[in-house]
Amino acid sequence: MSAINFRKMKKSTNYKNHFIVVGILAAVGLALLAYLMFYVAPAEVLETVKVVAITDSGCIAETLDGHAVNIGNCNAEPGDFISALVDQKVKERAELMNPTN
Repeated sequence: MSAINFRKMKKSTNYKNHFIVVGILAAVGLALLAYLMFYVAPAEVLETVKVVAITDSGCIAETLDGHAVNIGNCNAEPGDFISALVDQKVKERAELMNPTN
């Protein structure tokens, strides 16, 4: 007889830890998706705007509630009123940055 007992050890896998890690990764992925969908994705609305200037990056226009927005390329002259897609989230962020309006 030997002083050391040689027994075959079974390899045990703890699946509970795997499910916890997968659950945490899924929660982080869903949180990132929710952030991108609700805070980053544009919410464009067709508005009547007054063209203020024409620059290399597009036409700068002013909405009827006083926000300056870049509407991209347009076929208008400064002072013309046109309909353009305006991102509402940009307007909301501008109001948060300047609450005195």
